Amino acid sequence: MANRDKPVNGKGSKLSLLRNGDLFLTDAGGIPIWNSKTNSTSPVNLVLLDTGNLVLRNSETVTLWQSFDSPTDTLLPEQPLTKDTQLVSSRSEGNFSSGFYKLYFDNDNVLRLLYNGPEISSVYWPDPELITWDAGRTTYNNSRIAIFNNLGSFESSDELSFMAADSGMGPQRRLKLDFDGNVRMYTLQEATGTWSVSWQAISQPCTIHGICGPNSLCSYSPESGRICSCLPGFKIKNPTDWSHGCQPESQIYCNHTEVGFLRLSHVDFYGSDIRFIPNSTYEDCKDECLQSCDCKVFMLLFRNGSYNCYPKFLLVNGHRSQNFDGVTYVKRPKARISISNNDTSKKIFLICPSVRLTELETMYKRPKENESLRLLIWFACGVGGVEITCIILVWYFLRGGDGDLNAPIQGYIIAATGFRKFSYIELKKATLNFSEEIGRGAAGTVYKGTLSDGRVAAIKRLNEANQGEAEFLAEVSTIGKLNHMNLIEMWGYCAEGKHRLLVYEYMKHGSLAENLSSNALKWEKRFEIAVGAAKGLSYLHEECLEWILHCDIKPQNILLDSDYQPKVADFGLSKLLNRTGLNNSSFSRIRGTRGYMAPEWVYNLPITSKVDVYSYGIVVLEMVTRKSATGMPTFDNGEVTGDGRLVKWVRAKMNATSAGESWIEEIVDPLLGCDYNAKKMERLVRVALNCLEEDKDARPTMSQVVEMLVRSEDE
Repeated sequence: MANRDKPVNGKGSKLSLLRNGDLFLTDAGGIPIWNSKTNSTSPVNLVLLDTGNLVLRNSETVTLWQSFDSPTDTLLPEQPLTKDTQLVSSRSEGNFSSGFYKLYFDNDNVLRLLYNGPEISSVYWPDPELITWDAGRTTYNNSRIAIFNNLGSFESSDELSFMAADSGMGPQRRLKLDFDGNVRMYTLQEATGTWSVSWQAISQPCTIHGICGPNSLCSYSPESGRICSCLPGFKIKNPTDWSHGCQPESQIYCNHTEVGFLRLSHVDFYGSDIRFIPNSTYEDCKDECLQSCDCKVFMLLFRNGSYNCYPKFLLVNGHRSQNFDGVTYVKRPKARISISNNDTSKKIFLICPSVRLTELETMYKRPKENESLRLLIWFACGVGGVEITCIILVWYFLRGGDGDLNAPIQGYIIAATGFRKFSYIELKKATLNFSEEIGRGAAGTVYKGTLSDGRVAAIKRLNEANQGEAEFLAEVSTIGKLNHMNLIEMWGYCAEGKHRLLVYEYMKHGSLAENLSSNALKWEKRFEIAVGAAKGLSYLHEECLEWILHCDIKPQNILLDSDYQPKVADFGLSKLLNRTGLNNSSFSRIRGTRGYMAPEWVYNLPITSKVDVYSYGIVVLEMVTRKSATGMPTFDNGEVTGDGRLVKWVRAKMNATSAGESWIEEIVDPLLGCDYNAKKMERLVRVALNCLEEDKDARPTMSQVVEMLVRSEDE
C-alpha cells in the first residue's frame, strides 16, 4: 500500500505507467506521492498474475518491480517474507494506517511478533519466557525467509512450520497479521465468497501485548470472548479506544502510612520490572515496593521451590489467567482498598462513535460550485422523491393495503446475515406440504424440498418454539456465519408465529449411518470421512468466533455429499432450542444420544469441547468395526455392543493379542476383507481410543486429532 498513513484522495488521484518505465502515483492536483523508480530503455508492461503479484516487466521479461517485494499486512501463497520485508498490522478494522504490531525476522534470525506501542515495545511471540530452542525455533540459520504454498503449508528458516486445518490443493488462502496482533491463515469459501480461519498463531488472545493498554486487565472466555477492564482505582482514558488504557482515579501517595496493597490472584503483568529479587517473602517484597515511589505493583511468583519478587513501575500487558499461579499486589490508598475489593470485576464497554466522514487534507483548490446547477440538482431530487412516494402508495392500495410491512426488516436481515428469510408458505410449497421425510431427531423432522430457484434443500422443522423471534434470529445468525467445507451449509430460515424452520443444503448420499448399514463405504472413504469430520469439529471448537459445542456427534449427524465428503450437521441446535442451558461451561440438562455420551454428562462434571471428542471416538470405532454403540443390534451378526461395550471390546481385543499378531484383523469390519492399510487403520483406532479416555484432560483436542490423522495420511 503506497503512502499508507496518508492515503490519496478518492477523486482525482491516478496511477500511471510512464514512457520511461516508471510506475507513478499522483494525488488529486498532480501531487507526486510514490514511484517505482524503474527507468527502462525498452518497452514495459504491468501485469497482475494469477498469484496476486502485480509485476512490472520489460520486453525481455525482466522483472523491474513487483508488489510481492512490498507486503503490507498480508502474504499470498509463494510470496516470501525475508529479512528485508515485514508485515505491519492495520490500526483497526476500518483504519488501514500502520498499526502497533509487526511480523518480522529479528537479528537472531527468528521470526517474531512485536508490539510497538506509543510508549513501549515488546516481543510476545514466540513466548518470551521460553528460550528459542524450547519454543521450537532455531537461530542456527542465516537465510531468514518464510513462505507458504498452495497446499496451506508454511515453512520458515527458523524451523517454524504449520499446516492449514483444511490443507490441500483447491481453495485460495492468505496469511494476514490482523489489527488485534494475531497472525491468521484464511481460506476462501468460494460458494459464499467469505473467508474462514484455518490457522492462527496465538490461541490465547490476552497474551498479545498492548491489547488493552496500560493499567488494565485482559480476560478471555469462550462464551464472552476477550474483555478489557481497568484495574481497581483506575478509569478508562479514552472511551472509544482501549489501546490508551486507563488512568488513576486519584493520586497515589508515597507515604508508607497512607498506602496499602490490594491482592489480585491469577493476574500477570509482563515486563517493566524495577528489579528481580529471588528467594523473597511477602513482607520483603512489600517493603521493597514501599521504598520506591515509582513502584505501582509487586508480584510474587513461586518458582523452583521459592518465591520470586517482581516490583514493577509500569502496568502493561496485564491479563487474568487461571493457569498463572502468581499473586499480584496493587498499591492503593488505604482508604480506597475496601472499595476496590468490591469492584474488582467491573467491566467497561467502549463507546462506539457514530461514523463521520473526514475530508483529507489536500494541496489543491476545490473549484467553485455553480449555484444554479446546485439548485437544479436539488429540484430534480425533490421531484424524483415525490414520484417514488406516489408509486409506492399506488402499489400499496392496488394490493388492498396488505403490503409486507416486514420487508425492510427482512431485507436488512438478508444483508446482515448473508442468507435468506423464507416464509412458511414458501417452505410448505417447497416440501409439497412436508410430504417427503428424510430424517427425524429429537430437535425436529427433516424434509426434502425444492426451492423456487431450483435448488434441492433439506428443510428442518423444529419441534419446539419457546424462543422469541429476536433471540431465534440471533442464534440463526451465529450459525449462518459459520463456513467450513466439512460443516453443513445453512441457506436460510423461517420464523413466523410458532413456526421455526431451518433450510440446509441437501446431501445426496444421506447420513454416515445409512451408508454404513448398506456397506457403501470402502476403507479409503471411511478414513477420509474420519479426517473431514475432525476438521469440521476442530473449526467449531477452536477457529470460529463463537464457542459452539455440538453435543450430539453420531453417524446420523454426519452427512455425505455427492463425492462422499463428510459434513457435520445439527451443530449449535442445543443453543437454538434453549439458550439458557449454557452457563459457565455447564448445561442444565443432558444432551446427546445414549452410547455416544461422554462420562461428564453422567457424573455432572463441567461440560467442555472434550464431550464432542469422546463422541467422535465412538463414531470412528463404529466406522472401523461396523458395530453399533447405541445398544441396538449390529449390522452383521446381531451382537449388541451398546453402553460402552464397544470400547471395552476393542480394548480387550488389543490387549489380548500376542506380540507379532495383528489385533486390527480381530476388530475390522469383515466386509472390508484385506482391502485396507493396516498401519493407517491402527493409527486411526489408537487415535479413537485416545479420544475415549475417561479423564477429559487426557483426551486430545480436535485440532490435535486432525494433526495426527493428517500426519498418518502423509506416511
